[in-house]
Amino acid sequence: MDKEFYQHILNKQQITGAVPSNKEIAGWALQVIRLLYPEQSKKLYTFVHQLEAEFIKLESELCELLDATRGKQHDENQEIARKFFNGIPELYRLLNTDIQATFAGDPAAKSEFEVIRAYPGFYAISFYRLAHLLYQLNVPLIPRILTEYAHSKTGIDIHPAAEINDHFHIDHGTGVVIGETCKIGRHVKIFQGVTLGALSVSKNPAHAQRHPTVEDHAVIYAGATILGGRTVIGEGSIIGGNVWLTKSVPPYSKVYHTHEVSLLKEKIKE
Repeated sequence: MDKEFYQHILNKQQITGAVPSNKEIAGWALQVIRLLYPEQSKKLYTFVHQLEAEFIKLESELCELLDATRGKQHDENQEIARKFFNGIPELYRLLNTDIQATFAGDPAAKSEFEVIRAYPGFYAISFYRLAHLLYQLNVPLIPRILTEYAHSKTGIDIHPAAEINDHFHIDHGTGVVIGETCKIGRHVKIFQGVTLGALSVSKNPAHAQRHPTVEDHAVIYAGATILGGRTVIGEGSIIGGNVWLTKSVPPYSKVYHTHEVSLLKEKIKE
């Protein structure tokens, strides 16, 4: 390789500067989550002022991360960090509803402690809700880093821009994909391998809704694929396993593969 190539890389490094690793950024998020849920941490606090000091430290660290990832000017980043931590009580409320939904919706869950400590669905949702709050504050890059980190740990891929209401439960979870413009209502439950995706991969309609809407109290079983921004899963509907949907279904629908379809497929194979 010639010197011109080396110079190009050096120039790029000087422009970019020192950027924290994705693991460091995710580590900051884990500290926030573990403060909210000591069930995930061995570090406990005795006095309120200790907790206050810890939150202040994490707010300062967020500002530093925003500065390092070239989010905005320093003063703006300070304001974003302040607004983020002002939003922590609502974030905590939402996460508590997700814990309740998981505990109530999974007969295998023996306690809320177990959900907080061991469930990959709650882990992924925790990162998503934190990332979504940052996304709402127009923070670039970091929200996507956080949800991709959770994706790497759990196999659950939730875009930080997706709009997900309270009492959300992901059971098992591996292979779940929730796209950028997806809208999910209250008390929704989805199983492993569910895709809420787009019909088109074109960049042209990037700002339009490309992903489905799932209304309140819907249940989507394993392996279902639901595509398209005009596709609405009506309130209270049940979508069976391995169903492929590109059209809306009305409230309280049941959509599933029939025995006849299965037999037809077997005959085709023969």
